[in-house]
Amino acid sequence: MVPKIRRGSNTRGLLAYLYGPGKRDEHTDPHLVGSWDGFAPDPGRDPEATLSRLAAALDLRVNQAGTQAPAEHVWHCSVRTDPGDRLLTDTDWATIARRLVQAVNLAPNGDPDGCRWVAVRHADDHIHILATMVRGDLRRPRLNYDKKKAQAECRRIEKEMGLRQLTPGDGTAAKKPTSAERFKAERTGRTQTPRETLHTTVRQALAGAATEAEFFTRLRAAGLRVKLRHAPSGDVLGYTVALPGDRNRDAAPIWFAGSTLAPDLSLPKIRQRLAAGPATTEPNAPLETPGRWSPPAKARRHAAQTAEHAAIRLTTDGDEGAAQLVGVGGLLDAVAQTSPAATRAELAAAARTFERATRSHIRAEQADNRALRSAARGIIQAGGALGRGEDSGATAMLLSTLVLVTLAAARWHSARGHAQQAAASRQTAEHLRTAYRQAATTPLQAMREQGRALPEADWQRYDATIRATLPTTTQRADHEPTWDALAATLAQAEQAGHDPQTLLKEAIAMRELETAQDISDVLVWRLRRLANLPTHPDTPRPTQIATVRAKPTPGHPATRPAPPVAVRPAAPEQRGAPRR
Repeated sequence: MVPKIRRGSNTRGLLAYLYGPGKRDEHTDPHLVGSWDGFAPDPGRDPEATLSRLAAALDLRVNQAGTQAPAEHVWHCSVRTDPGDRLLTDTDWATIARRLVQAVNLAPNGDPDGCRWVAVRHADDHIHILATMVRGDLRRPRLNYDKKKAQAECRRIEKEMGLRQLTPGDGTAAKKPTSAERFKAERTGRTQTPRETLHTTVRQALAGAATEAEFFTRLRAAGLRVKLRHAPSGDVLGYTVALPGDRNRDAAPIWFAGSTLAPDLSLPKIRQRLAAGPATTEPNAPLETPGRWSPPAKARRHAAQTAEHAAIRLTTDGDEGAAQLVGVGGLLDAVAQTSPAATRAELAAAARTFERATRSHIRAEQADNRALRSAARGIIQAGGALGRGEDSGATAMLLSTLVLVTLAAARWHSARGHAQQAAASRQTAEHLRTAYRQAATTPLQAMREQGRALPEADWQRYDATIRATLPTTTQRADHEPTWDALAATLAQAEQAGHDPQTLLKEAIAMRELETAQDISDVLVWRLRRLANLPTHPDTPRPTQIATVRAKPTPGHPATRPAPPVAVRPAAPEQRGAPRR
């Protein structure tokens, strides 16, 4: 249940809208469901009642107060149920209206001098409450924090009436588009309102910027109109942006300040974000062994390791983890704007959704997300990734890690009572899982084919290694479809000179696996990153591979040469033991 509160000065005009046909003839059977005394005239049901008569009754105390009445004396609150909620009766809506005017102190229970109000219903799913803000004793009501109080009362009503329970907010969310902005977008054929488009574009420009000047350059390069506000000294105090072609009735551009798009997009907040300076490593410099991957693949492999570290810090750094959330949001913005067409829509939705999780009232005292900012900048500088080959595999590697990062963010927020941010983090994880499946299908299928082509004895040896190394709580991995991909990855790692069991232990120890839906998928990508293996089997390994022998391990003959990834095809039915 969503209450939306506004102020106005024209009682008669608002009543004319509420009882009228609506802007698109959407109003049906407008009528009163409640009023301050239960006897207010109802122009919708009483032929003798008029809008002017109802307006005069509502404005009685306002007119008596004269110049002492507030200039904007109309308090207007629309209350809407969720589309999945049951149909409420007029009696239900009357109860809701009375509870809300009591909760915000317009008409306290048992107060004969409470403000006059009416509740009008002209649709199945919502009502409008109109109140005039002069009490019977001609004083103004105390409406401190009326929006927060209305939200809190709606949460209680949802629970008591069995309606969908929305997550409570903390006042840090970005402002949503107004009804007028949505209607204009529909009328002009836009899929988003200008506010939403500008919000996304400014976020993406910030994700790739290292300095304030570069941020403004990226805004202009994205096609936005940018206007800077200067002090007499010439210093920049703020900025506003506008979409080309978005104009008001006077044909003037409609400008939005950064702070009106989101609380953290004001120029002072952006300066705080950029103040830490550039990261100590180059944007595209991987933390793993250098290779000759394509720039997009190289940037994504580096970002995957950086994101893994961010997940650890969210678990171990307490409130300082708030800085990592901002960095992860920037990384998602960077990935969304450089992703292949197949995953672009889901990644854009993931970035938009996680934006809510980047803000709360918790501030990191020693914020340091330079590594994440560097990774985001590296992805943008590397350019768009292809939807095939090594680029596709590297994208899958990064998305697999980002799923776990967003789940860590959900736990971080849940532990601090941030319901909206935790819900946004979990929803982001679902978007990322969908994008991951799209990106990982081809490379994982190729890995599985390589795993199925391993000689039976070699496969059984890798199977024993996996079972001996995985914790018993995560052994469900052997029932997952990528079990062959994990065996193929261990074979390639061994061929590259790594001890399979030692490498697998390192991958498992990086962080917990319980939140992963596909444990073996997570391990495949960790192993390939740790061993600097190609993320797509068809991609040649960038460094020359020498013939080496594996290090001895218990049950692993030290004299056995490392097997190739695929020596000969072997059908499962020809092998000694059935396996997946």
